Amino acid sequence: MSSLIDFLKGSYNEFRHKVEWPKWADLQSSTIVVTIATVILALFTFGVDELFSKAISNIIGILINLFN
Repeated sequence: MSSLIDFLKGSYNEFRHKVEWPKWADLQSSTIVVTIATVILALFTFGVDELFSKAISNIIGILINLFN
């Protein structure tokens, strides 16, 4: 049990005194970059999904008309 307490004390000490936490401005700029990248990736995924959806619909339509 004492090893768990020692681990928790050591972890707290490490986080409190030895970790260099990012500044608020750095967090804001990183958040903006991640948000923009996420929107771009979402739009790209939406575009590819729509393109494939229309292509598959057209191919299925051609095959249905071919065999009717």
